[in-house]
Amino acid sequence: MARQFNTAHANRAEWHYTLPPLQRLPPGTEQLVHDRFYFVLHAPRQSGKTTCVLALADKLRADGRYAVIVTSLESARTTVTESAAIARVVMLLRLASDQLPPDEAPPPEAEDAASEPGLRLYRFLKTWSKALRRPLVLFLDEIDTLENDGLISVLSQLRMGYAERPTAFPQSVCIFGMRDVRDYKVASGGSERLGTASPFNIKRESIPVRMFSREEIAALYAQHTAETGQAFTEATIDRVLELTGGQPLLVNALANDVVSGQGWRGAIDVPQIDAAKERIILAWGTHFDSLMARLREDRVRRVLEPIIAGSDVTYADWEDDRYCRDIGLITGPVGDIANPIYREVIARSLAAKHQRDLRIVQGRWTRDDGGLDIDGLRAAFQNFWQEHGEGFVKSEEYHEVAAQLVVMGFLQRVVNGGGQVEREYAAGVKRMDILVKWPRKPADGAVDLYADNFERHLFELKVWYQDKADPLPAALAQVDEYAARVPCASVSVLVFDRRKATVRKKWANRMKVLGEVGSAQGVPVWGWRG
Repeated sequence: MARQFNTAHANRAEWHYTLPPLQRLPPGTEQLVHDRFYFVLHAPRQSGKTTCVLALADKLRADGRYAVIVTSLESARTTVTESAAIARVVMLLRLASDQLPPDEAPPPEAEDAASEPGLRLYRFLKTWSKALRRPLVLFLDEIDTLENDGLISVLSQLRMGYAERPTAFPQSVCIFGMRDVRDYKVASGGSERLGTASPFNIKRESIPVRMFSREEIAALYAQHTAETGQAFTEATIDRVLELTGGQPLLVNALANDVVSGQGWRGAIDVPQIDAAKERIILAWGTHFDSLMARLREDRVRRVLEPIIAGSDVTYADWEDDRYCRDIGLITGPVGDIANPIYREVIARSLAAKHQRDLRIVQGRWTRDDGGLDIDGLRAAFQNFWQEHGEGFVKSEEYHEVAAQLVVMGFLQRVVNGGGQVEREYAAGVKRMDILVKWPRKPADGAVDLYADNFERHLFELKVWYQDKADPLPAALAQVDEYAARVPCASVSVLVFDRRKATVRKKWANRMKVLGEVGSAQGVPVWGWRG
């Protein structure tokens, strides 16, 4: 069977196109084990952590000096007491000992071992390490699924035996997961993180797993070309890097959709990748589900809200910012959404509630020639905003960008099944651009999935804050620049007035249709303020 692009769990070189995993770890990672250090390895979900750790473990096994164990503690997430958590961890380590020769299996525990959960793991590892002929090395995955006293107890007992390594305790321990240890959640006591006084303050380093570079994306895709003859254009490699930011799962998912989902057999170019992007967003896989589930966390909202608003000021603290980086939501020096696919998925996820609650009949906005009835759409939005906008805005947890999210939900509901909605927003831009792409009706009625045959309608969203200048002039300059690179059939500027005098008005009196307020590359700009 031919190898495939991996879209689930760890790579297996005989099954999947695979890059050398250890190249993605910082230099000196293996040396941490030789030097008897405990350390943390972290990266966002499905970005290759397990593949890298398994490769490192295999290399250490080949060295022959160590008894190496790799195990996941995920099943301990269901435990609710310290005693149950420790019992599960000990059981998982005992089960994983089949990775060693039979004579290196852990000795039996004392009959009363379970009576002291606060010492049980420490004693288990101490007894096992002393019985081994080689130093013990542990790689513990998903430790951040533990919570409360169970998590604290595991980390504390690892620290307890640290000074006794390597003859009477594991020589090296690597705990790996999505987050650095400082963010491991402790529900008891109401703390969202263990903080600087971590029970695992014996760690030497926190090691990230980096994303794919352009050269690595090209090398991964070249494996498919070598085995099948199906080539990727250079422009395709650039587009994949742009869309994914090198996130390994997304890099694999785009190519997999083109090859397996679309069944494309020719050379792969940008149109096939763009079609794959839409398809994997619509498919809304478990990777997106697990990531998007965090959007309603306060510490995530504090970081994302100003980014979505385009603000150049954030009120999130550095711990919130680092947490969002650890789980893969943001990147870059100023903090921006990690990649365009996540940017689209985040926007759709936050706007989904409003989209679901809207009752708009699909097809009302189509002209006789199949085009989008933009005048009817604008009129419908005015009526909707005047009658229902207030309730939608007040129900939104992301209060600072509530109006923008409601507009997104409205437009997504309108075009669902007929067109596409693309969003551009980033920290510091002080704007949000929403591009509605509506397919033109071909003369022969044929539909080409890969043809760029859309009419484009631009909506720019701005906010007028207290003591700030009217943002409309800046908006006109910005939409003109946008229309220069993306030709648009229509342009609309929506200004949400957040000044105190306006906010005090009754909702129905806050909306003002400005009509034609300028032009963008010769296209009239329709203005609205509310």
